[in-house]
Amino acid sequence: MSIDWTQHRRKAHGLGRTQEFLKQIVYGGNDGIVTTFAIVAGFAGARADGVAQIGGLAVLVFGLANLFADAVSMGLGEFLSGRAQHDLYRSRRTMEMREIAENPEQERTELFTILCQRGLPPGEADKVTDILLRHPEMMADLMMTYEFGMHDPAEDNPAINGLFTFASFVAFGAVPLVPYFLFEPSERTFVLSVAATFSALAALGLLRWSATTERLLRTVSETVMLGVVCAAVAYLVGWLVGG
Repeated sequence: MSIDWTQHRRKAHGLGRTQEFLKQIVYGGNDGIVTTFAIVAGFAGARADGVAQIGGLAVLVFGLANLFADAVSMGLGEFLSGRAQHDLYRSRRTMEMREIAENPEQERTELFTILCQRGLPPGEADKVTDILLRHPEMMADLMMTYEFGMHDPAEDNPAINGLFTFASFVAFGAVPLVPYFLFEPSERTFVLSVAATFSALAALGLLRWSATTERLLRTVSETVMLGVVCAAVAYLVGWLVGG
């Protein structure tokens, strides 16, 4: 009997796309918001005449260029890191299979120790080790998890992960620029951009909370505070350089 575990998780446990790709959504969204708002805050903090004359056009040009360039870079980075993880897992698992075949007693000792450390009594750990030693494929999977701390990435699709990271980066990262599309650049426009940025960070925190059901205050405050720190640094640099 074969089970599609992806479908099983979605139907039996109610796991949706947000939970499945939460890492990519939060990673891309947070970086998009912070990176784009850094452009806005940097120009707002600058006081040089040349910067002031360029105004909102500079914010949009640099902001959009930075948004899409970084989004592509983040998406491709997620794709390449996923591919690298797949390659590393296969390489180490092949090595583990070879060690089981060539040095079974050593591997038996390692597995026995792992099972005891995981809470099995020595007698039961000894029996389980003997059983698994007769099934090297299963033993190798177990050793990959507990010895190397690596889980089989076969169900992960690096291309899809990269697309989710890219889309999240663009969707959330565009928010700080919206006021500059709608209004002339002014102190009020910057304030609206700050408000939009905080709203996007809070929304990302709420999305994280809805997927993990962890404490609402912690998930939202962590996300917002990270954005505050990065924005403050960008504003300070702009003020120091252009002031």
